[in-house]
Amino acid sequence: MRIVSETEKIALPIAEQLGLELWDIEFKKEGPDHVLRLYIDKEGGVGIDDCEAFSRRLDPVLDEKDFIDCSYLLEVSSAGLIRELKKDEHFRRFTGYNISMKLFRPVDGEKSLYGRLVAFDDAFFTVETEGRECRISRGDVSKVTVDLI
Repeated sequence: MRIVSETEKIALPIAEQLGLELWDIEFKKEGPDHVLRLYIDKEGGVGIDDCEAFSRRLDPVLDEKDFIDCSYLLEVSSAGLIRELKKDEHFRRFTGYNISMKLFRPVDGEKSLYGRLVAFDDAFFTVETEGRECRISRGDVSKVTVDLI
């Protein structure tokens, strides 16, 4: 999506200047509103001051670039303790961690899977669950989350 990629180009350098990691960006219609939501992270966790500082630096640049054709709400949030993994860099960082997967179609009769992420490549995830390894096609996976609690 163009809005997400344009926002990422602007937001990445701002996040880096503030010592933050840009975790994810979403642009969604929620009820009557459009919401541009950015998730940030940093070593030791993100606080409200981090979100506020990032938002204050980002907002005027988004206004100046003016590439979003509708009104929207800007939200900046922590990536959270339960976070969605979407990018290869996310999967690399959390290889060896327990993850939850939601699947588009059942695998062994189940549409969800919980286990340790062992490996991944362009086509498959390998997850150890109940003492065995499962290879799950990336195309069969709708959502992956890691629980850091």
